[in-house]
Amino acid sequence: MRRFILRRVAQSVVVLFGVSLIVFGLVQLVPGDPIRLSLGTRFDPETYAALRERAGFDKPLPVQYLSYVGGALTGDLGVSFRTGQPVTESLMARLPATLSLALCGLLVALCIAVPLGVISAMRSGSWADHVATVVSQIGVSIPDFWMAILLILLLSGTFGLLPPSGYVPLSEDPVAWASHMVMPAVTIGVVSGAILTRFIRAAVLESLGADHVRTARSKGLRERLVLRRHVLRNALIPIITVTGVQLATLLGGVIVVEVIFAWPGIGRLTLDAVNARDYPVVQGTVLLIAALFLLVNLLVDLLYAAVDPRIRYST
Repeated sequence: MRRFILRRVAQSVVVLFGVSLIVFGLVQLVPGDPIRLSLGTRFDPETYAALRERAGFDKPLPVQYLSYVGGALTGDLGVSFRTGQPVTESLMARLPATLSLALCGLLVALCIAVPLGVISAMRSGSWADHVATVVSQIGVSIPDFWMAILLILLLSGTFGLLPPSGYVPLSEDPVAWASHMVMPAVTIGVVSGAILTRFIRAAVLESLGADHVRTARSKGLRERLVLRRHVLRNALIPIITVTGVQLATLLGGVIVVEVIFAWPGIGRLTLDAVNARDYPVVQGTVLLIAALFLLVNLLVDLLYAAVDPRIRYST
């Protein structure tokens, strides 16, 4: 297991190096001068030259890249052109909001997908299966922005139950945090839940047709016991895989949802940085999102061994 983790960490470092190289190269291809853009009407030749030197733009590209990678290895991702703040501090300030939203959205998705997917598979071809299929297709078809606006109009505008937007840290006021969390989490949870429902249904259906399940039923085991011990446990591997992908996607930032609900997360920070051509922030957010993807994938691989004892990582 230790060798497996070390090998995956080494692979992750190589992947992050490749991501940093691609992002740095793409940023260089974007037309326009970000320093000139950030100064706007305050343009002054001396200030412009000082900012270019501070950002390292006066050096050759290979030197700029090596300087950026060297700084990233020590946690220094540069300074924002727009705000003047260190990029690492900006990312760490936004990460808790995105992390809490992603986990709550995933919880909502699992609460929707697990019962719907299992019932749909266990009663395949029945009216319950058709209803679950229609519900999941509706969930996949609904755009994020439409769901968000509908929830705001109903729960905030019509009934006045929840605040329409904003964010309160959990450490400051748990009740206010929960009230601000409901609508964004439900918005992303409905779409993710609809996707997960289809995968859970397929995984459970495949397990139901396995030989060991038929053997268990022929031995007279109760259906609930067969479902818990032999069906769900074997269906967990593909479910964990898809759930991990969904979590990594949510951690990458749900830009539309964060903008509509004025959520101070990574997605909104990325959008603001792209609009302002704030390249250090864009590069930092891409690296952070890539690192989160790799971390979630590693955790998913480790869960495989915990769920299925046949899986070993000794080689």
